[in-house]
Amino acid sequence: MSAAPPDLMDDVVGVLTAQIEARFGMGIDHLKAAVTASPAANSDATDIVKWHGMLLESQATLDRAEDALVAALESQPSEVDEPTMELAHRVNRAVAVRDGRAMVVRWLLDPNAVGKHGLAARMLARFGQRQGPAVPTSPAPRPATAPQPGRSLAR
Repeated sequence: MSAAPPDLMDDVVGVLTAQIEARFGMGIDHLKAAVTASPAANSDATDIVKWHGMLLESQATLDRAEDALVAALESQPSEVDEPTMELAHRVNRAVAVRDGRAMVVRWLLDPNAVGKHGLAARMLARFGQRQGPAVPTSPAPRPATAPQPGRSLAR
């Protein structure tokens, strides 16, 4: 099992990566390779690897947004202009996305999390996930010809 460097332990991704590695007893790269080789072998591992990858993407997006904001703030006079405020909003959105994905990874890692037990969880495990939408998404078929006004369809 690989240990995360101490500076990574201070951030969300580093902490969650260390928890994933501890849970599965292997480094994240080995876990990703195992999931790639056999995605159906362990659905928990497959889900965690998927969401960890999305978490890494959102962290990279956040890092870029923060770098752009810092650069803009360093070149600003005392007042912040509208483009710089938009960069600040972009950072806030990136934090929200990263934190949401981190919450999903935390939930996936917790075997006692709300929603993983009870009737709904047992039903999902027994019958599997739904393959299609719950409600038809295509419009109802229309007759080839429209009914004539004044004529009754019932005879």
